[in-house]
Amino acid sequence: MYEAFFGLDHAPFSLTPDTGRLVSLDSHAACFDLLRFAIESNEGFVKIVGDVGTGKTLLSRRLLQFLQDDERYLPIYVPNPMLSALGLMRAIASALQIEGAGTQRYADLFEGIQQCLLAEVDRGRTAVIIIDEAQALPPDTLEALRLITNLETETRKLVQIVLLGQPELDAVLSQHRFRQLRQRIAFHATLEPMAAHHVGHYVQARMQASGYRGAPVFTPGALKRLYRYSRGVPRLLNILCHKALLSAYARGQQLVTPGDIRRAAADTQATVRWGGGWWPALGLIPLVLLAVLLLVMNFGGASGLLLEFLP
Repeated sequence: MYEAFFGLDHAPFSLTPDTGRLVSLDSHAACFDLLRFAIESNEGFVKIVGDVGTGKTLLSRRLLQFLQDDERYLPIYVPNPMLSALGLMRAIASALQIEGAGTQRYADLFEGIQQCLLAEVDRGRTAVIIIDEAQALPPDTLEALRLITNLETETRKLVQIVLLGQPELDAVLSQHRFRQLRQRIAFHATLEPMAAHHVGHYVQARMQASGYRGAPVFTPGALKRLYRYSRGVPRLLNILCHKALLSAYARGQQLVTPGDIRRAAADTQATVRWGGGWWPALGLIPLVLLAVLLLVMNFGGASGLLLEFLP
């Protein structure tokens, strides 16, 4: 709705993980470097933990892209962790293009996977299994993963496994029954929210990646309030920025102010509330309606009258 108004090619704060608009942040860069090092060192298990909205899926997509571009690796991406041990084996066998993967028994699948991985090593490639939302893996499936890492030659492992999950993953792995798996995790890191001083860089970089070429749209005050409401969590930042741009568009202004951020936060339940009053009850519903009307009227003479109703 507001892209043309701000000189954008497309929406800059979409929630869809897009490596083409990746903004390099300290924590993300550190986790990605750790993943590369662990995989290149043939360490077996590596674990990345991050709270909701910190960018684990985007990190996994970036890693997947890196592995696909490197002939030394055969990436296997498992986006759905809610698989039984047999379901996981079938998913891996299917990715390896093993014939009859969907009907074979567990033992036959395990043997077929081992032979296929040995053949890949002979070709100079190592399989890397990437599992997102790993905190949701059933216990039997976690044990199956551990058994898969037993597959190795005298000099190297046949497969490496990357687990990405919410902090609950640590709680799951701390259980006594997973002590063998826990001991095999050679490297682990935590994906942190961005620091306050990175918010302005992040917002401007996303705007520029979407075609914007002008001066910063978000005022310094808006950026400070943006950090307060989002706590530096990228997903919340994206949601708030999108709604704040909509708010500024509804006002007919090309600068996002603290008031726009406040209206956006009032419409977003996951944000941290600062102060009370009637803002949470109001939200952005009037702004959305005004934005639609302004679009229809193309900012005609009646727009000034409509804007009198803005909070």
